[in-house]
Amino acid sequence: MKTLTLQVNDEVSDKFLWLLTHFSPNEIAILDTEDGLDDDAFLRRDPQMVESLKQARNEPESNGVSLEELDW
Repeated sequence: MKTLTLQVNDEVSDKFLWLLTHFSPNEIAILDTEDGLDDDAFLRRDPQMVESLKQARNEPESNGVSLEELDW
């Protein structure tokens, strides 16, 4: 299952949430409805993500790839 972060205008948020309630829980799960949660705070709430970031910090730079090598 994919996780998406959306910013929904206040004027349509009630309609949007109403629409989501018409899916079964195994199709869509509303994980959070907090306002204004920045990306950093969002990522830090997931213990697996925090652990992954800690492990990545400890990797040697030689394992990295330069910007020029990335295939955007």
